[in-house]
Amino acid sequence: MTNPALTVSILQKQSQPKTFSAGQTIFKEGDPADLMYGILSGEVDLLVNGKIVETIETGAVFGTGALVEVKDRTYSAIAKTDCELAYLNRQRFLFAVQEMPMFALEVMKSYSERISRLAQMV
Repeated sequence: MTNPALTVSILQKQSQPKTFSAGQTIFKEGDPADLMYGILSGEVDLLVNGKIVETIETGAVFGTGALVEVKDRTYSAIAKTDCELAYLNRQRFLFAVQEMPMFALEVMKSYSERISRLAQMV
């Protein structure tokens, strides 16, 4: 299977990935959801109600709810270390799925695993 973050990087049309410094907010709980991110380098903390629920690192994807029409972010994402992030909007995601169907499976797997981990914490 493909690595979602690598696929995001390959498929994005932007000349540069987004960079975030350690401690910088990528998005906040309740913000409009418009992009999915793939970590090219660094670590990101995911928080619910201000509490860190998961730390993810290079190769992981997050914010995938934006691609399945979740309107608002259900958690916050903050750079734990300096990070470089690739990103996709819904239109580019649909293109990626057409070009590489396995990409959709990887994204769904990541989304499902994250929901399962969060459900166990509740």
